[in-house]
Amino acid sequence: MSNQSDGTNSSRFVSRRSVLKGATALGVLGTFPAIITRRAYAQGAPTLVNSIRSLSNPYHATWNKGGAAFAQSVGAEYVTLVTEGNSEKGIADIRAILAKTGGNAVINVDPNDSPDARPIVEAAKQAGAYVVTQWNKPADLHPWDFDPNYVAHISFSGVPYGKAMGEALIKAMGGKGGIVALGGIESNVPAYERRAGLQQALDANPDVKLLDFQVANWSANEALEKTNAWLTQFGDQIGGIWAANDDMALAAVEALRADGRAGKVPVTGVDGIQLAVESVLKGEMAGTVAWDPFWQGGMGLAIGYAAKTGVFDPAKEGKEHREFYGTGVVITAENAQSFYDTNVKSEPQLDWTDIWGRASGQIQY
Repeated sequence: MSNQSDGTNSSRFVSRRSVLKGATALGVLGTFPAIITRRAYAQGAPTLVNSIRSLSNPYHATWNKGGAAFAQSVGAEYVTLVTEGNSEKGIADIRAILAKTGGNAVINVDPNDSPDARPIVEAAKQAGAYVVTQWNKPADLHPWDFDPNYVAHISFSGVPYGKAMGEALIKAMGGKGGIVALGGIESNVPAYERRAGLQQALDANPDVKLLDFQVANWSANEALEKTNAWLTQFGDQIGGIWAANDDMALAAVEALRADGRAGKVPVTGVDGIQLAVESVLKGEMAGTVAWDPFWQGGMGLAIGYAAKTGVFDPAKEGKEHREFYGTGVVITAENAQSFYDTNVKSEPQLDWTDIWGRASGQIQY
């Protein structure tokens, strides 16, 4: 992996605490369009844009802080767009910011649904903006087909991590019993992959029965409702609960707590948010997977910014840098304390110029 220079005079390292202070001072944590200023356009610097699902989701809230950190490090204006799960809104907001900036923008987007990526990329290409997508896109949409504007797509292979959480759950159950599972949005790539990973774990453990699988759309509220219904329907048959993200997993823990079974029925999630890691430490969750959304929110912009400012030419990069898997960390009781101490309790420092440092291979379809 190479260390790239972003061509700025900014510090190479930014802590989470310092960025939150600076972000507040700069007003970079607001949402579109309040924080767009004429000064940004007059300077000619690109506006940096993160498009995410919701700031009420801890995962995307941390993603947003990472974006603010990078924007501060290069002295650029920063805009946060939120879809609130509405694909039409997400696409419309990106088109609006492209119009307002005249295409002088770098966009880092987690599309609400996979089909959303294509109109977003096409709009960015037409406007002359630079875009990085994460998690969701159609398999036949590739950055190299929209050079140089579609810089990269970043994802994490959901299959091995969904399987790892299935295995952690089964181990915590003693290798037998019944489980229920909470899935993400049906047309969402990570949701599909994580469920496939769970199925692999189940196939390898015939003494574990899947009692029910329900889509809860990444929503804590939906997960709480479905888990409560399951506790009534299946009662003591439920030996474990698998969830495709931490928000849903924590909602399941809450339902179990109200039922007097928190810590007795293991739960697994995915995302590695602070509350989930703390829940693993308490023994209420058997595991989670950390993607580091702070890195995703900042590095997605850093890669696009480096392309926009001429640090590298996307068209000359190998495909392993155009569509690549990031690196996740499986967290269970064995390593939860060390992870907490080094990633939550303390303040990790990120080198925004190391743009390929966590690339772990070309995405396979």
